[in-house]
Formats: sequence, C-alpha cells, structure tokens
Amino acid sequence: MLGAIIGDMYGSIYESNSVNDKRLVYFTKYSLPTDYTIMTIAVSRALLEFVDETILGGNEEKFKERIIFWMDYYVETVSDAGYGSCFYKWLNSDTKVPYDSCVNGVTTRVSPIGWFCDSLEDTLAIAKLTAEVTHNHPEEIKGAQAVASAIYLLRTGSTKKEMKDYIESKFEYNLCQKLDEIREKYTFHEACQKSLLGAIIAFLEGDSFEDVVKNAISIGSDSDTIACIAGGLAETIYEIPLNLRMNAAHNIFEFFPILNHRDVYFYDNVINRKKAVNQISFI
Repeated sequence: MLGAIIGDMYGSIYESNSVNDKRLVYFTKYSLPTDYTIMTIAVSRALLEFVDETILGGNEEKFKERIIFWMDYYVETVSDAGYGSCFYKWLNSDTKVPYDSCVNGVTTRVSPIGWFCDSLEDTLAIAKLTAEVTHNHPEEIKGAQAVASAIYLLRTGSTKKEMKDYIESKFEYNLCQKLDEIREKYTFHEACQKSLLGAIIAFLEGDSFEDVVKNAISIGSDSDTIACIAGGLAETIYEIPLNLRMNAAHNIFEFFPILNHRDVYFYDNVINRKKAVNQISFI
C-alpha cells in the first residue's frame, strides 16, 4: 500500500513530462499524491471494517457499499486529486451502476487487498469485488486480480520467478518482454493491461524499491499509473528508504492537511503486522 502510494507520487510529475532515462528521475517537493493514492486509502478504510468479519460468503454487497461510502467520503474530503470524469459521473449517480471500463482505475487501488487476505483464493475473489464496484469490464477485473495476487504471492514468500510464472499461467499475460523493448515503443494508453505489463516487468528487472519505481517511470507516458502498480509490488520484498518515507509523508500532509493518522491506520496496523521485518509507522 505505501509502496503504491509512493510510486503514484513519484510518477505524478512525469506523466506529462516523460523521462526515459531512470538516472534523471527524482522524488521532489512537487511529487504529490493523485486520485490513485486517495482511492487506495478508501479501499483500505473499507477493508478495515472487515478485520474481524468475513467478506466472502454473505457480506459481499455490504463490502461494496462500504467501498462506495469511503470513495464518496474521500472525494468530498480531497476534491482536487485528479479524478476521472467517468468516475465523477458514477459517483454522482443515484444507481452507482459500474460503467464497464477497462481503463486504469482498479489496478492502482488494489494493493491493500494483497496484504489483507490470508489466502490466494480470497485475494482473487475480493479483488474482483473491488473492481466490480466501478469497473466491471473483464480486463479490468483480470488486472485487479493479477496485481492483488502478485502482491499476495510475493509477501507470502514466492520468488519473482514464481510470481511471474503464476501471472503468466493464470492471466495469460506475456511477461517475457524486456524493459528496453517496452520503453522503445510505449505510448500512452489507458487500457489497464498495457500499464500492468510495464509495471510488472519494471518490478522484475529492478533490484531495490527505488530502482523498480524508476524503471516504471522511465517507460514514459502514464508514469503515475505504472509506478503506482510497480511500487505496490516492490514494497513486498524491498525496504522503502527512510528518507523517501519521510518525504512522502511530508508531501501528503502538506498538500492534503485534512488527512491524518486514521487515513493510514491500515498500513500501520494491518500491513506492518504481516511484514516479515519490523517497520516504522508511515507517519
């Protein structure tokens, strides 16, 4: 979750100013959270309500309702995070019918699910529920499940290769491309599968948290999306540098002073407890 948030912030300033050389990518005071961060927090707040209560087997609709509640709450609270027009239209509708979209909207907000669930089966099922609230297109559901399951596998001990093999087999994604090949021909595209493939390959070729995120940003174009997904994956096996954590926290609460400790409670009290090594609080 924190990795996804920092990836989103890291990539935010490069979406309209692509940099293909990762040596020129930096986290700055202008690296700010976007709607991906805000919706990730919203999903985590909904999950928190089910720490002592099962979601599957009877509470699926209740869970979806709580996701909608927290999405609405955070859009009202943080109104200037760059939400998409289709999402705004959906949120302001009376029926809240999902809008069959396959653009990047769910793959960037599912990272908490990979930490929350205690089985791969639950991870896949709950990721699907989370997607269906807004994006019920099969490709978006598939992408959400791929990201959440990759995080679950990695944080429970699977190697990069084992995760790669599972994603390729389960979802039929081609992860045998090289980052240089993707970077050379990548153009902006909102389809989730394109950003997702770039993010996973950026992770596979990285050797530290920041290296993974910089790999993702160096692909170009939709940098906050790709870096958000890649950062969520990288957090599972790489330590996030302390200075980066502190700078990210500073930027978030400077830009959105209405956010506070309760908004990252899920990270501090759910994710940290499941990590193999002791981590400091986000803030």
